[in-house]
Amino acid sequence: MNTHFIWSIDEQTLYKVGQSDSVEKWHCFDPWDLSWSDSTAPTGQLNTVSAHQALLHLKGKLRHLPIGVIGPREASHKELVLAETLGTQLAELGLQLICGGKNGVMEAVAKGYHEAGGVAIGLLPDEDWRLANNYIGIPIATGIGRARNAIIAQACRVLVAIGGGYGTLSEMAYGKQFNNLVLALGSAPQVPDVIYCDSIEQVKELIAAHWLS
Repeated sequence: MNTHFIWSIDEQTLYKVGQSDSVEKWHCFDPWDLSWSDSTAPTGQLNTVSAHQALLHLKGKLRHLPIGVIGPREASHKELVLAETLGTQLAELGLQLICGGKNGVMEAVAKGYHEAGGVAIGLLPDEDWRLANNYIGIPIATGIGRARNAIIAQACRVLVAIGGGYGTLSEMAYGKQFNNLVLALGSAPQVPDVIYCDSIEQVKELIAAHWLS
C-alpha cells in the first residue's frame, strides 16, 4: 500500500490514504494515542504533506513521548554544534526532549531546546537535582548512577546518539534491545541495526516517519 499524508485544513486533522486490492483506504491519525484508525474520505480543503510537515501541523496536539539524545560529556566542537542544532529543531517540531541532564552533548542539546522554547527533561544519575545543567527544565534526580542509561533507552520512542564512548554505546545497545529506533550522528559508536545519518535533516525525516508509522 502506497501511503500519502493528507492534511485537512478544515478539520485540522491528518489522514493517510492508500490502495489495497484496488480499493482506496483512508485512515485518520490520533495525535494523543499516536495511532491510525479507519476513516471515511475527508471533505474540504486538503494538502499533501511530508512526514516532517505533518508533525509541524500537529505541534501542540501530540502526546509528549520523549526523544532521547545521548552523547559524551567530553564532546568535540562539531558534536556540540550538532547537538544544539538538533535540540532547537526538536523544540520547533513540538517533540519532547529527554537526556542525561549533565554536560557535553547533553548540555548542548538542552541549550538548543530551551532557547527554542522547549522544556527539557534531564534524567540525572545523581541524588541532587541541582547537579543538572542550567538548560534542564525538569530535572529528575534518580540516584541510581549509570543504571539510568537503561531508563532513558527504554523510555524513548526514538534515541539519537551524537558521538560518544562506552556510556553512549551502552544506551544505543539498550535502545536496540528494547526495540526502539536508534539513530546516530557524528562519530557515534558502531552498533548493529542503528541507522547512521549524514545530517540533522535526515534525522528529522526519520523521526517524523517513525512517529507517524
